[in-house]
Amino acid sequence: MQHILACIDASAYANSVCDLAAWASRRLQLPVELLHVVQRRDAVAARRDLSGAIGLGVKTNLMEELVQLEESDAKLQVERGRVLLAAGEQRLQESGAVQVRTLHRHGGIVETILEREADARVVVIGKRGAGHEFASDHIGSKIERVVRASDRPILIASRAVEEPREIVFAYDASEAANRALERLRNSPLFNGLPVHIVMADADNAAHRQRLDEAAGQLEGSREVRTTLQGGKPEAVIADIVARTPGAMLMMGAYGHSPLRTLIVGSTTTTMIRTVHVPVLLVR
Repeated sequence: MQHILACIDASAYANSVCDLAAWASRRLQLPVELLHVVQRRDAVAARRDLSGAIGLGVKTNLMEELVQLEESDAKLQVERGRVLLAAGEQRLQESGAVQVRTLHRHGGIVETILEREADARVVVIGKRGAGHEFASDHIGSKIERVVRASDRPILIASRAVEEPREIVFAYDASEAANRALERLRNSPLFNGLPVHIVMADADNAAHRQRLDEAAGQLEGSREVRTTLQGGKPEAVIADIVARTPGAMLMMGAYGHSPLRTLIVGSTTTTMIRTVHVPVLLVR
C-alpha cells in the first residue's frame, strides 16, 4: 500500500518532519509510516578504548564493562525511540494525517530508508540529525546518500515549517529538472498551488524558450510566473525563496556524478544548506 514515509530522530527537526508528512498525507490521501531507526553504536569507540595498551586482566574487565554499557544503551535507545514515535504519531493525528503507523528498526539509517521506500510516494526527512542539528553550515551526513540512492522524491524539512503556499521551482532544463516538472504537473500534492519557475542563467532567446515551454506545461490549472536571471543559481534561487511567503523549493537533484560534485561542489547541497524552507528533491 502506498504511503508517506516520514523519518524522525531526537533532533528538533522531528516536528517539522511530522508537519510536512501530515500536509502530504492530507493532499495525497495516503497514510503515513513513521520510522525511527536505532543505529548500532560502537561502544569501544564511544569510550575511546585504549585496552590494547594495558594488561590482559584489565582489558577483560573493561570489555565486560563495555558490553554491559552497550546493552544498557541499547535499551535506552529503544525506549527513547518508543517515546519519539508516540509523540510523532500524536502530532500527525492532530494535524489531520489520514492514518498513521509507526515502525521502530535497528540498523543503518540509509539502508532502512531505502528498504522502506519501496511503497512510498514521498520520503520526508529532516535537514540534520540529532548529532548535527546546530551545525548551520552543513547538512546531515545521510541526506546526500539517501537522495543519490533513492528513486523517490525526498522532502527535506527545515527547522521550522509552515504549510506550503507556493512552489518555487528551480529549473535548468536538465533531465532531473524535467522529471521534477512532470511530477509538478501531475501530482495531486501540488494541486492549486501557484508556481514560480526560476532559471538562473543568461537572459537569451534559447533560455527564454525553454523557460516558456516549462511554464506552458503547467499553465491552465494554476497561477504560473517565471524568472530568468543571470547569476549563481544558489544566490538567485535563495533570494527568490526568501522573498516568497510560504515557499517550498522544488528542484531536480544531483545532476552530476559524486566525483564531479566533490571537485566543483553541488548546487543541490548548497540550496539544502542555505535556504530555510522545505526542499523537495527529485532524482
